[in-house]
This record gives sequence, C-alpha cells and structure tokens, in this order.
Amino acid sequence: MPTAKLVFVVDDNPSMLRGIGRLLREYGFASVLFETGSALLRHSSFDSAVCLILDINLSDGSGIELRHRLADQGIDVPVIYITGNDNPATRMAAMASGCVAYLTKPFTANSLIQPIERLLAGVI
Repeated sequence: MPTAKLVFVVDDNPSMLRGIGRLLREYGFASVLFETGSALLRHSSFDSAVCLILDINLSDGSGIELRHRLADQGIDVPVIYITGNDNPATRMAAMASGCVAYLTKPFTANSLIQPIERLLAGVI
C-alpha cells in the first residue's frame, strides 16, 4: 500500500529535480529524488510510492525504457512522464507504456499535481 503522498521523481537536470521536489512539498507531498534511472532501480521500496514522475530523456537512458524495466521486475507504480523534447513517436510510446499523464516542459504546477491527486482519490 502506498505511503500517503510519497512521490518518486527521476530527472537528470538537478535544477528541475529540486524544483519538482519543492513544488510537491508546497502541495503537501513528500518526494524521493533520483538523478538517474539506475539510482531509481537500486531503490527497494516502490510499494511506498503513490506514483513515479519520470523524465523521458535521462542521461543513462530512456524514462520509457526505465518504466518497461520496472514492469519486467513486477513493479507496477503509476507513471507521469515529463519531457522537454515532445514528438508524436515519443508521446505514442509513453502512452502505450501505460502512463497516467504526459507533460511537456515547462508545465504548470496544476498539470502535475492534478494527476497525483486523482490517483490518491482513486479516480485513475
């Protein structure tokens, strides 16, 4: 069962990572921040997270591929993708992987918080 309001965030841009962490905190969410997909894969308590926020273009690979690797390990945590490089093929691959939201940078606070709140409310 997820820990109330805990979100895992993976983004290789330290400024973006800290900014998302601050934004989540402002809305009452706790976060665990990871600069690489590898760091996330080394983490062991995925069942404590409400969702994952994954950047699609990470320094150590694709956020979409990271999602597939987690699924292959039996880890099924809802995913919100963020990207600064939107294109139709990437968007289709992200949607096909089962994400709850796909956001292009820069995105509004509300566009990030709403899907998380819907997850907590059991709407998604």
